[in-house]
Amino acid sequence: MSVGMDQHTPPASLRALVLEDGQVREIAPEAVTAYSGGGFVWLHIEGTGTNGRPDLPPYVPQMAASALLARETRPRCDEIDSAALINLRGTGLMSVGDSDPLVSIRVWVEGRRVTSVSRKPLAALGKVETAMQAGRLTDGGDFVSALAQAISIELDPKIVELGEELDNCEEAIESGDVYSLRRRIAVLRSRAIALRRFIAPDRNALATMAQLEFAWISHEDRLHLRDAADRFARMAEELEAVRERAALLHEQLTDLRTEQIDRRSLAIAVVAFIFLPLTFVTGLLGMNVAGIPFADHEWAFWGVVAFCLVISAAVIGWFAVRQWLAD
Repeated sequence: MSVGMDQHTPPASLRALVLEDGQVREIAPEAVTAYSGGGFVWLHIEGTGTNGRPDLPPYVPQMAASALLARETRPRCDEIDSAALINLRGTGLMSVGDSDPLVSIRVWVEGRRVTSVSRKPLAALGKVETAMQAGRLTDGGDFVSALAQAISIELDPKIVELGEELDNCEEAIESGDVYSLRRRIAVLRSRAIALRRFIAPDRNALATMAQLEFAWISHEDRLHLRDAADRFARMAEELEAVRERAALLHEQLTDLRTEQIDRRSLAIAVVAFIFLPLTFVTGLLGMNVAGIPFADHEWAFWGVVAFCLVISAAVIGWFAVRQWLAD
């Protein structure tokens, strides 16, 4: 098996493990094709390799190879002859920089041999390897059920974290900054939508896998697959609830912001209404023309001030009667 290299793209990483006679040992990836022992073989290919397409063993059919090497994948499960092709999405070991928040793993499953491909490190694979080292993975059914449970366990805390962050936003909605809360809620809603995009299909893929009539999928494997599918369904429902709650909170913040603007506009209108008659009186008496009443009297200034105070009190009293000040 050859994997090309250049100075820009690192080669894909290949690793092959064999569980035989209760012992796990690592073999050369090239030896997987010719392996004829009675153990269980797992070949994992990680990375894109040169030109974005790592080499696959010749035993993988062309139809399955195209699905394993596709750049964009969606969780699915297909039966091809006596094997199965299943694509799942799970949490990566490192932050994913593109629009997909989850890492794709594509698996070609046969009775005694599994070939998995992922472009980026998947966090759940560590648990799967641990299960294989413990001797619990003896066929393809054991592998997929262990992988599904590991992915769901890795994802569950992230879904719970989204709900807790949204709870904090709900508690801070009355006292927090409206603008910052709107940004936080928008980010949470976007994350929930992005996660649900793949978690719901994960559930469908596992449910389909549990219904395949293969001898290497035992009754216990089917129970584990259904359990993982139910966990994915619950997470999808939680994400949908987060999305709907985020939308309601966003509407509530918009109404709160509108109410704040209305109150400030009312306060400005009240002040402007108070000073409107005062401006008229002072503007009328401030004209530099002859004939202004009481212009030569010493008490005229204080008389005008008193008159303005009376007008202000009358306007404020009218507002109080109409209960505008209470608003």
